[in-house]
Amino acid sequence: MAEVTFYGADWCSDCRRSKSLLNTLGVEYDMKDVEQDVNLAAEAEGIAGRKNIPVVVFKDGEFMVEPTDAALHAALTSRGLI
Repeated sequence: MAEVTFYGADWCSDCRRSKSLLNTLGVEYDMKDVEQDVNLAAEAEGIAGRKNIPVVVFKDGEFMVEPTDAALHAALTSRGLI
């Protein structure tokens, strides 16, 4: 299991930005496309408590919703993932 689970959709600009950062930093993540599966959309909403994406979930159970690049970078750094 990857250290990061990423709930997002291709049409979402914030999702594309956060995925680009993860890819650039070489962070492995499980992609869950909420547009392709309504169950995944419900799962993401259940985690975040709202419909906004991306939802980035860490293995330790913490999560971020629509994180800035700086906030996501800091969260990855603090977990030793980069």
